[in-house]
Amino acid sequence: MTHPAYGVVRPVTAFASVLLEDNPGTMTLDGTNTWLLRAPGSAECVVVDPGYEDEPHLRRVLEAAGQVAAILITHHHDDHVQGAPWLARAANAPIRAFDPALCAGEGPLRDGEVLTLAGLDLEVRHTPGHTADSICLAIAYENQTAVLTGDTVLGRGTTVIAPPDGHLGQYLDSLRLLAGSPPGTVVLPGHGPDLPDLPTTAAMYLAHREQRLDQIRAALTHLGPDATARQVVEVVYADVDQSLWEAAEWSVHAQLAYLRESA
Repeated sequence: MTHPAYGVVRPVTAFASVLLEDNPGTMTLDGTNTWLLRAPGSAECVVVDPGYEDEPHLRRVLEAAGQVAAILITHHHDDHVQGAPWLARAANAPIRAFDPALCAGEGPLRDGEVLTLAGLDLEVRHTPGHTADSICLAIAYENQTAVLTGDTVLGRGTTVIAPPDGHLGQYLDSLRLLAGSPPGTVVLPGHGPDLPDLPTTAAMYLAHREQRLDQIRAALTHLGPDATARQVVEVVYADVDQSLWEAAEWSVHAQLAYLRESA
């Protein structure tokens, strides 16, 4: 699937549309996906991940959303949450996130909580790993299911796990949780295109992580158990563009910590 032009609202399901922020980059892919959620006919809208404090983008979000019931945040990184206070003031809407420090007007989200907003039931799933406060939002509407995955599952590529906030063991558990979603559950990610089947995607993510762990175990047999993350990157990621090595090094730190915890 292809992304729309920046600033264009694209319907993805009967209840979810995306507005892509013009902030492309190595970590943001094409940009941040701001999700607009409402049941057909609902006068209200839920905004998920407003992105940076980018007023042209936020004004487009406000125009497309109309009456904002709530602003929900998948995790604390600035490319998802920085614009939330501006939007909350402009829309007179509460901000809710798993991290209480990000909230305004209402309390934090809780694992397993079901939010009834804009004609939809949104189930909160705490999915730590990318960050400690990462959540996903599961929606079942009529005969369609979807999960907003933030950065836990992306539309393409893989997720960076950067300690100490990121934790690989927790991330693998979160992927196993998502892999148990109903077949045909649509992936509505924080970056990249939507995907048609969350169980398949989560299983692919798990297989990729296990493959990387096997490669790191093999590298350590040659480099020695005290090898640095950078040394491992130079072996395991030798076929990857070096512009991505810094992000890879963060993930290798997490992988080394996981292997040492599991030893």
